[in-house]
Amino acid sequence: MADSVRHREPRVPVFDPKLAVDVSEQWTGTPRHRLVALGDSLTQGFQSAAVFNTSLSYPAIVAYEMGCFPDFRFPQYGGFGGLPFNLELFLRDLEARFGRNVDWWEAPLALFRARSVMDRVEDYWERGPGRTVPSTSAVMHNLAVFGWDLRDALSKSADECRKRIGTPKDDLVSQIVQNAGERAALRVLPTQPRTAGALTQLRAAAELGKDTDGTGARHGIETLVVFLGANNALRAVTDLRVKWSEDAGFDDLDDKRRFTVWQPKHFRSELRKVAAEVFDIKARHVIWCTVPHVTIAPMARGVAGKTQPGSRYFPYYTRPWIKDRDFDAGKDPSITGDEAHQVDDAIDGYNDAITETVRAARKKGRDWYLLETCGLLDRLASRRYAEDPQARPPWWQPYPLPSALQALSPPPNSHFLAVEGERRTDGGLFSLDGVHPTTVGYGILAQEVINVMRLAGVPFYRPVGGASRPDPVLVDFDRLIRHDTLVNCPPANLGSALGVMGWADEALDLFRRVFSPF
Repeated sequence: MADSVRHREPRVPVFDPKLAVDVSEQWTGTPRHRLVALGDSLTQGFQSAAVFNTSLSYPAIVAYEMGCFPDFRFPQYGGFGGLPFNLELFLRDLEARFGRNVDWWEAPLALFRARSVMDRVEDYWERGPGRTVPSTSAVMHNLAVFGWDLRDALSKSADECRKRIGTPKDDLVSQIVQNAGERAALRVLPTQPRTAGALTQLRAAAELGKDTDGTGARHGIETLVVFLGANNALRAVTDLRVKWSEDAGFDDLDDKRRFTVWQPKHFRSELRKVAAEVFDIKARHVIWCTVPHVTIAPMARGVAGKTQPGSRYFPYYTRPWIKDRDFDAGKDPSITGDEAHQVDDAIDGYNDAITETVRAARKKGRDWYLLETCGLLDRLASRRYAEDPQARPPWWQPYPLPSALQALSPPPNSHFLAVEGERRTDGGLFSLDGVHPTTVGYGILAQEVINVMRLAGVPFYRPVGGASRPDPVLVDFDRLIRHDTLVNCPPANLGSALGVMGWADEALDLFRRVFSPF
């Protein structure tokens, strides 16, 4: 355990976005850029181990509800289901070839097919049409890049990403797109003119903030959302390995890859630098999101029952396809309940720092807000709290799902997705990678962002017709359900395919390689 990370009382979420600090401002004019987002995979719209549904990221959903979606700029990733490897596309390919059930004697053929699909995806992005980077001069409104942490937001630019993309190798073993994160970033960050190649995510947003000519507004951006920090702890569950950051290397683009979770003091050091750059961005309103407890994500499934009555934790956390009766702590990848507790304690420290950053800015007259995304996920946590009343802290209340989601059978929850026949029987909030939300899951996050924006007085207009929208402004979940293929039409082979995914993970080290950009 890192010296600065000891078990502490769990942080109580702060659900007052204003933090009891009032800010008085008189706004004039209309900023040209109504919504800009900084972040990582959760903001880019990552699902099922790939970025592809960027038109259904939570910022895109918010822009749709604002009535400004046609003007909202975001990167797109066509070709073989996006980057780096689309698990939903893979499962549907297996279903087309082997039917609903992959029998044990077909597993070697399914594994061979997995290699073939991975090879085609790798060829597309490294040597085929996907290798060509679009020439972009306009700055995207969704500037998020999957896998990025605080240091990446501070240091990575299009020029830096180009330098990091080496000559691709047609590797017969590691058939995952090399430098997938950098390739994705080159579709986010501006590449033209040549001087734009030096812009980081933060500095690109600053350029949008300067765009005030002819608007009568002092700010080029109306609302800026900042959702960074999850990747400073996420690899603890995707790698199932806890390696704490050290004083030497935590703030270096190369050395930091050694670590899977940042000590709070190192997170605070990086956060101060990010906050200083955000402070200089001309944004009328800024919404800062807290970091979710990554140990809740079903990619790391708790096994063997809670450690004791009333505990939040299981003795071990392992892959979702490993059943309790099959788990072997000496052989299977895992972290202990104590390690998961330490990671959560660190994240509580991150969120204390984010909260104080917002409070300090509000005291200086900045219209900054806190969005308690950590508390949001805690309220949705099925195994940690919803199904264990003894573990619930005094502040905990179940999150009220929108009526359209409550009407689904069953209503979605935070379990790993489960299917019988062609019907979803469990899960629905997390996609097939067990880390990132489904489309309706992103809709819940979008609704929370909208709630804070309305508190800030941001006007919303109907997507069709442009009429002003009265409160409450509600996300159109019926629309999202229609677009959410994992909720309304999940892969019918998911149950048997989980075994294939487990075999692929063991034989190909699939999940560590897929999440290596993180």
